[in-house]
Amino acid sequence: MRIACQQFAPEIAAFDVNRAASSQRIRAAVGQGAELVVLPELTTSGYVFSSREEAASVAIPVDHPLFAEWAAEIAEAPGGRGLVIGGFCELGASGALYNSAAVVSGEGLVAVYRKTHLWDREKLFFEPGSDPPPVIETVAGRIGVAICYDLEFPELTRSLALRGAELVAVPTNWPLVPRPGNEHPPEVVIAMAAARTNRMFIACCDRSGTERGQRWTQGTAIIDCDGWVIARADAGAAVADVELSRAREKRLTALADALGDRRPELYGDLVREIPWGG
Repeated sequence: MRIACQQFAPEIAAFDVNRAASSQRIRAAVGQGAELVVLPELTTSGYVFSSREEAASVAIPVDHPLFAEWAAEIAEAPGGRGLVIGGFCELGASGALYNSAAVVSGEGLVAVYRKTHLWDREKLFFEPGSDPPPVIETVAGRIGVAICYDLEFPELTRSLALRGAELVAVPTNWPLVPRPGNEHPPEVVIAMAAARTNRMFIACCDRSGTERGQRWTQGTAIIDCDGWVIARADAGAAVADVELSRAREKRLTALADALGDRRPELYGDLVREIPWGG
């Protein structure tokens, strides 16, 4: 499977601009032979909202024509087995807003995942999702979905691995934070660790640009199941060819297994309430 993570700079509260830009980038990736195209978090809306009303002005329902447009673009992928995973600002049936990711094949919308771990001021605009992220069966392998801050919860990435995900696609907007020279962004380090400990691929698509004074990390990276970065964004895209079947082998040595050696009977504290209330 050829993966293309299309890093770019969505414009805040400019749905029509972002709609055209997202379709163009899917088309460009497919033109380079991509079968899986990952777009940033909140691709259709931008991120740094000034109010809930502004977020609502660019929120769309899951039956919006945008997803048919994405489907038409990815239908041109090699072998007709393409998939797009991209973030959008979702308008729920009840009027609630969600930071969501759409999974779209050449035939249309396959699944929607609502981000379950909301970062900082996202909590002022969005409701957290209440369903676990999907794992999608494809010809190339099983693909899971997470969004940005989700990746920092090892329980979530482990649960995707236990459900058979061989690759996790992660639309993200990583705010730039200080780091020592020549070091990976901390979020990439977390993704590398999750990939290595779970023996699965992870494809993170970050955004670029500066939005209302917020600079972004531009940390787009594709990571293999050994935990190594195999592609970074170059001129807006990170592209890699991967064999997802490698992620089905969880043995580290003849006597060590990344999942088989777990001791879940000892991990009860992971699902208990924090005694001091967080």
